[in-house]
Amino acid sequence: MNFQNTNKILQIVLSVGDESGIGPEIILKALCSNQIPKNIDFILVGSKKNLQNTYKYLRSLGLENLANPKNFKIHDLEISSSDNGSNSSYGNSSFQYLTKAIEIVKQYPNSALVTGPICKKSWSLAGHYFSGQTEVLAQSCGVKNVGMLFTAKSPITGWRFNTLLATTHIALSEVPKKLTTELIHSKLDLFKDFCNTYTDKPSLKVAGLNPHAGEEGILGQEEKDWLNDALITWNEKNKGIELLGPLSPDSCWNSSVKAWNDKNAEKHDGILAMYHDQGLIPMKVIALNYSVNTTIGLPFIRTSPDHGTGFDIAGKGIAQSQSMIEAIKAAVEMTNNSRLLNTH
Repeated sequence: MNFQNTNKILQIVLSVGDESGIGPEIILKALCSNQIPKNIDFILVGSKKNLQNTYKYLRSLGLENLANPKNFKIHDLEISSSDNGSNSSYGNSSFQYLTKAIEIVKQYPNSALVTGPICKKSWSLAGHYFSGQTEVLAQSCGVKNVGMLFTAKSPITGWRFNTLLATTHIALSEVPKKLTTELIHSKLDLFKDFCNTYTDKPSLKVAGLNPHAGEEGILGQEEKDWLNDALITWNEKNKGIELLGPLSPDSCWNSSVKAWNDKNAEKHDGILAMYHDQGLIPMKVIALNYSVNTTIGLPFIRTSPDHGTGFDIAGKGIAQSQSMIEAIKAAVEMTNNSRLLNTH
């Protein structure tokens, strides 16, 4: 099926994700939002039958603000059921949707990928042993240095709030083993490139690993042994960047709260967190529903809502679609930013 369109129209390839969760619902809600630019050519990758059934069911619940799947291009993938149970089937389907979506978006230069939430356990049951979509994207594109960046634009001040993760989907006990000078330098390089698309002289902060950033080795040795020096050596090679850290993690995001809510507050361009929950807890507390998961370092833009599959509310018609809306808006903004694309 040929989805090629004119270069004047931005193409968004939207992978449905796990269809047993809220993915189809938030997509249908988001695509009818007046917050989405009108000159976008969407391609949905998933089961056409499932999307149509979801639309009919939500309409039967009385929901009216829904996009009708018949008005969109759908790359219809009907995946045969697995013998291992429904979770395995949904896991295999969502993995295949992502794989096909990557294949499509790589064909066209003026396109971006937006992915729906997936269930990692279902992927595992289906034999797809990846810790998340970010890792599949990196492997599919042959890219080693990618970053899991969470970004949100404040509806109050217009300030863009960015948090990059040094380590991603690994157990907390593994974090100190994975953190190295080389890793920190590679993530800061990605972060600098991303922030340079918005400002020529970014201001970056780095959270420490330990409480109080180790407090001179009293509460942990990593900062004293190597992290302090890693930041100094990187900053010496990137003198145009204001780099602060390692900072005490319990107060590192205080300035983010102020910048999110107050136009006159001092702004920073990004914070590098050492591990998943360290960065995601303040991100979701401050920017709930507005935060977007972005994979930086790929040859195309990829965004996703910052939440999971919502199995507990699936089928109830109550799922919030704002994060999906923000994911689409961010994909449009970033793909239209030629400076950003030139860095990848």
